[in-house]
Amino acid sequence: MTPLDTPRLILSPMTLAEAEQVAADRPAEGARWAPGFPLPGEMRAAQRFLETCAGTGDPTPYGSYNVRRREDGLLIGGAGFHGAPDENGHVTVGYGLVPSARGMGYASEALRALLRFTRDQGIACVHGDADLDNIASQHVMTAAGMRLVREDALLKYYRIDWDGSTGQS
Repeated sequence: MTPLDTPRLILSPMTLAEAEQVAADRPAEGARWAPGFPLPGEMRAAQRFLETCAGTGDPTPYGSYNVRRREDGLLIGGAGFHGAPDENGHVTVGYGLVPSARGMGYASEALRALLRFTRDQGIACVHGDADLDNIASQHVMTAAGMRLVREDALLKYYRIDWDGSTGQS
């Protein structure tokens, strides 16, 4: 699959070998990982990717993506999907960046790329969530066009609809 490009980032689908390296926190020789990579969330995403590959096959294009800065090729985080679209055409997204790459708009840029991709693929709705105290992640989702739809004692839940049922476009 072709990577998803943005002006400052390249989102490339994670390979099986890359997922094994990230899950084990052992970069391949010559790998260009930013300090602090992988984050625990990226390690969980890599493990989920490996389990999916073993159980039902490679989930690409609805798997994990490596997020690299275009300017230096450094792997600064990950973004992607928690699985294939459900029977209603809904997917859930997630993302995470190393601390040194936060606050520069990279997460919003990566999320916008995933949202464009889902829209182009005919996905009806994209979901995301953030911890109540994770104001930065909440801002990323709203900056990318997602809207808050509910919250509970732990999380705030966001979504964007492409099917026109809620007036989103």
